[in-house]
Amino acid sequence: MSVVPADVVPGGVLAVEEAAPEAAELGPRARLWPSLAAVYRAQLSRARVARIPLLFVATFQSVGIMILMRGVVDGGGEAQAVVAGSAVLVVAFVALNLLAQYFGQLRASGGLDHYATLPVPPAAVVLGAAGAYASFTVPGTVVTAVFGCVLFGLPLANLWVLAAVIPLAGAALAGLGAALGLLAPRAELATLLGQLGMSAALLLGVLPAERMPEAVRLARDLLPSTYGVEAFARTFGPHPDWARVLGDLAVCGVVGVLSLAVATWAYRRAAVR
Repeated sequence: MSVVPADVVPGGVLAVEEAAPEAAELGPRARLWPSLAAVYRAQLSRARVARIPLLFVATFQSVGIMILMRGVVDGGGEAQAVVAGSAVLVVAFVALNLLAQYFGQLRASGGLDHYATLPVPPAAVVLGAAGAYASFTVPGTVVTAVFGCVLFGLPLANLWVLAAVIPLAGAALAGLGAALGLLAPRAELATLLGQLGMSAALLLGVLPAERMPEAVRLARDLLPSTYGVEAFARTFGPHPDWARVLGDLAVCGVVGVLSLAVATWAYRRAAVR
């Protein structure tokens, strides 16, 4: 007489199934701030070597523009606008132009699929990349502002306001750059849009507003970097109007929140396609 193992009979199968452990539950979804910090560190270490030469280019470009404008502008409000616009131009070059190119290439090469598989919120990816790129603008912006103040004889006492201008203007421009890169159907178009945005920041931010036609002034008011330029330029006067400075910075902050929200939506849209 043969012996049949108990685990092959119907009753044994039921017994084994009853004894089997239950399926493990999935872990909690990654939180925003830890995910944001992780993406920021990864982007910072990845872009550090590749972007530092471009940061030198952005700084050299802004310094060169101020040297050229020195032969046209003597001082006063026009000199304040040139120095402030040239400093914020460094932010526009990196946060708007380079970030648009980065996300455009990431979408074209299928790199968004990698981020889509990670258990991180979409906002963490956009904010982490935008923060990393904006961080590269700090030394170039400070060097440009100090050089411009010395060149045009402007006071250095209120340069601390850059601690607010750089992150707020950087957030607004980085969100715009990320949105342009993610919404552009081709990487070449993303590069073109980033270049056009930086050119707009150059022409509308560095040149004194008093010399522009009324239609161009209206277009200037629509550019997010304008309010960072205005906030910085107001601090060069002997008695700065701090209420207006705070108002311009508040506009930068609101535009930054809206542009980053649009960039997050564009990321979700691009990631599911």
